[in-house]
Amino acid sequence: MNSSRSKKENGPEAGKERLCAAPVDAVLKDCDEWVETGDPAQAAAKIEITIPGTVEAVGPAVEHIMKKVKEIGCIEGHEFEVEVALLEAAANAVEHGCGGDSAKQVSMWAACCPECGLLVVIQDPGDGFEPSQLPNPVDGENLLKTHGRGVWLINRLMDEVRYEKRGTEVRMHKRPNKKGEKSGG
Repeated sequence: MNSSRSKKENGPEAGKERLCAAPVDAVLKDCDEWVETGDPAQAAAKIEITIPGTVEAVGPAVEHIMKKVKEIGCIEGHEFEVEVALLEAAANAVEHGCGGDSAKQVSMWAACCPECGLLVVIQDPGDGFEPSQLPNPVDGENLLKTHGRGVWLINRLMDEVRYEKRGTEVRMHKRPNKKGEKSGG
């Protein structure tokens, strides 16, 4: 299974940016080339976190990632959208992938640099799911439901989202703003 949604992949700037315009798979492959530097404007960071499969672990893990993201400024102006997407993806991994079982674990990996933005991969030990089979949460009968909007939100808040490994892995990429571009989610 390979479900993805992407926007901003083509256009006049696509060939000028090495990773920023690349699909998330290419970004993953090239992330090993990102290195820590002394200059905050050029800094790149990799963050790896493993959390127990409980909802209480989600907030502190996302806060840790967002703190580093804000320090580096790799998605300046998009912090809120990204934080919501990370919270939703991690909560889904805990709830559906771990069933709230603290003996199970969720792995979170993030790479951040000002030129390429932010890439996050979240993996869970669950059975997975098929994103295309999820009901549309903005359809009439679903509007009043109190759940079922996480994947929908993630897909709208991030520039590229891919569900891999039968849906047990979500890969999210948020590109940085271009100079003069306004944030808008």
